[in-house]
Amino acid sequence: MHISEITHPNQLHGLSIRQLEEIARQIRERHLQTVAKSGGHLGPGLGVVELTLGLYQTLDLDRDKVIWDVGHQAYPHKMITGRYNHFHTLRQKDGVAGYLKRCENKFDHFGAGHASTSISAALGMALARDAKGENFKTAAVIGDGALTGGMALEAINHAGHLPHTRLLVVLNDNEMSISPNVGAISRSLNRVRLSKPMQFLADNLEEQFKHFPLFGESLTPELQRVKEGMKRLAVPKVGAVLEELGFTYMGPVDGHNLEDLITTFKSAHTYSGPVLVHVVTTKGKGYAIAEQDQVGYHAQSPFDLTTGKAIPSNKPKPPGYSKVFAHTLVKLAENNPKIIGITAAMATGTGLTKLQEKLPKQYIDVGIAEQHAVTLAAGLACEGMRPVAAIYSTFLQRAYDQIIHDVCIQNLPVFFCLDRAGIVGADGPTHQGMYDIAYLRCIPNIVVMAPKDEAELQRMLVTGVNYTEGPIAMRYPRGNGYGVPLMEEGWDGLPIGKGEILRNGDDILLIGYGSMVYPAMQTAEILSEHGIEATVVNARFVKPLDTELILPLAQRIGKVVTLEEGCLMGGFGSAVTEALSDNNVLVPVKRFGVPDKLVDHAKPDESKADLGLTPSQMAQQVREAFFSKQPSVVS
Repeated sequence: MHISEITHPNQLHGLSIRQLEEIARQIRERHLQTVAKSGGHLGPGLGVVELTLGLYQTLDLDRDKVIWDVGHQAYPHKMITGRYNHFHTLRQKDGVAGYLKRCENKFDHFGAGHASTSISAALGMALARDAKGENFKTAAVIGDGALTGGMALEAINHAGHLPHTRLLVVLNDNEMSISPNVGAISRSLNRVRLSKPMQFLADNLEEQFKHFPLFGESLTPELQRVKEGMKRLAVPKVGAVLEELGFTYMGPVDGHNLEDLITTFKSAHTYSGPVLVHVVTTKGKGYAIAEQDQVGYHAQSPFDLTTGKAIPSNKPKPPGYSKVFAHTLVKLAENNPKIIGITAAMATGTGLTKLQEKLPKQYIDVGIAEQHAVTLAAGLACEGMRPVAAIYSTFLQRAYDQIIHDVCIQNLPVFFCLDRAGIVGADGPTHQGMYDIAYLRCIPNIVVMAPKDEAELQRMLVTGVNYTEGPIAMRYPRGNGYGVPLMEEGWDGLPIGKGEILRNGDDILLIGYGSMVYPAMQTAEILSEHGIEATVVNARFVKPLDTELILPLAQRIGKVVTLEEGCLMGGFGSAVTEALSDNNVLVPVKRFGVPDKLVDHAKPDESKADLGLTPSQMAQQVREAFFSKQPSVVS
């Protein structure tokens, strides 16, 4: 059977091990071809091919439910649930999503973009099943890195308290999330990897007792306790902990041996309570280059399959914002030992690997634990350190209570650096940095800013590490800067709450924030071709807003446009409109940004065009809104 013929995972039932191995080969081949051409997550999916096939061989997916943690490890799942023939559209506009989406496929039982959610969701489904008197299996597949997330541990704690709730947790243990895993859980799993499994003692102990004279088919309470004690000695340390928490622990199992996987999963399904199957896999399995560089090949831009090297661009690009951030932070930290960079398992993505290499004592990776990262930063700030928490906009949402309760209420000088703010592209709705402007500016005590380009990012980094009056946040986009000259030293900061005028005109006021400042300038140039001259302001700060600059300009010019790359509800445009209203400057305002809708996966330029956020589209809308009766100078 060729995988292209599989439209339902139940078609795997009855296939021989050899046939499943051939399906696994086809999955890896398609996976590699697709990601090499269009980019995407590479290592995670390659590592779970046999795990997926083995698990689905033991389930009836017309009834049973599998909940995948994160989602980028679910590429094999997508291919055997009817999406193989469309897999070449992965992460492209109107194509197959890079993460799980309930609206995309009936076998995507729960959407996943952020880590550590699967056990909670699977347990909720299991409890609903029991409440309705239904009978189906629920399985959560979670990576070892995601176990550092508090939510996963909370779910394990709850599930272990429900001895009669049938739940399967599959631990995909590849020793890697994106950055190398950190923490006590990871160390415990490492010890398991390096020791010979002794689970067979626990599995067979009771059977051996039954063959002794006098004991027969049942064990006395005393011998039951002996058996359990022996079992805890036999089970690896991580298993003993899980058993103490109420789980039946099975493993570790070779995650690339289909026969062992199928046997183990079949056995796990026979238990009436929560079971954890520990599966050891190799991230990037089947592609030697990815196996050897598991961090670098977690996700890839288009690359040459033969060499593994990225396909070079036709022309050199300016440095990315993350690279400029990392380079500048290292320079600042070299002269200030109080600066501590903090990442939540995203050292490579945020650029903090540079800080780790140069100044390891000023670098902390907490694992996939954003809540802990923020409160840890608060503790560091209490003792006079200068914590710089570099966390993607979408992931900082996970620590919202900690931002309010532990940082802002106590007015502690924590510096939040929000990478991937705004439209991020192919990762889709779960990763778009849409909401940080709105969710931060409403909190007392915090300063919120955004640079117009990479050089201003450097100045804002200086501003942030030197600001001691309370918390401060800076958002910046994914991707490359504009190629403006960078400073190697002698950076000066910015006055808090002060913007700048970039262009003067008497017909309309355009106020841009962050990544929308340059598009505001481009929009002004297009308007100028039509005889409309605009003043353009780089706001720099949404909180405090530079009302001393904005209000007189708005009053004099009488027409205002705001531009932001974030949600309109509660965002930068709302802040400007509120300021105008509060100060009785009653002028018409048009806001450009993201309306009350999800931004799906596509190239950023495609998403912006769909949202009407390109300079030509915005210029047209400005003309229609404010100058529809004015004849154009240039047709």
